[in-house]
Amino acid sequence: MTAPPDDCLARNEWICGEYLTSRRQILIDAVVQHLQLTAVSVLVGLALALPLAVLARRWGWAAGPVLGVTTILYTIPSLAMFSLLLPVYGLSASLVVAGLVLYSLTLLVRNILAGLRAVPEETRQAARGLGYGPIRLLLTVELPLALPAAMAGLRIATVSAVSLVTVGAIVGFGGLGNLTYAGMNTYFKAQVLTASALCVLIAIAADVLLLAVQRLITPWTRAARG
Repeated sequence: MTAPPDDCLARNEWICGEYLTSRRQILIDAVVQHLQLTAVSVLVGLALALPLAVLARRWGWAAGPVLGVTTILYTIPSLAMFSLLLPVYGLSASLVVAGLVLYSLTLLVRNILAGLRAVPEETRQAARGLGYGPIRLLLTVELPLALPAAMAGLRIATVSAVSLVTVGAIVGFGGLGNLTYAGMNTYFKAQVLTASALCVLIAIAADVLLLAVQRLITPWTRAARG
């Protein structure tokens, strides 16, 4: 009778410390790529969503088309989205970023617009009475008051992006998703579990970090609850 191997990798166990030590650099590279793709996608999405939300707030007729288009984009399955973008970006990290940016627009635009709409009209009138122009009113009154709703959207968009990055593995740019899919194809248990667990940890850490930032930059919300 053959004795079982004394190496958890050889035994193909789900939890294996040897996998962590022997594949440390591979895991680090995957985590770094995952974080980069997530951060770039969310930041670009935020840069596009902010002017779209302001436009929809300033001109009411634009709200319907803006929200409608971004909602339709969000309903497109990820594989179909990447396929549609493939002729433009090819098999590259830009393809994944572009897809994630389009997905993030719905969450970001909707929440930023909700925050801007929640600013009391009397507050706007008071600011105008003090001589505030449209730009100063937006930057110093409307956007600060819209921050809680905007940050809520940013948190959801970030966690969603962390999850969707893994789909980028189909084009070779999926961060931890690359390891997950490769492990599933070869039934490499430790790799599947480790990559999946790290993805969950990144999502939790990102949400907690953004929540802390939200509490830091919106102290008046804590005072109001108190």
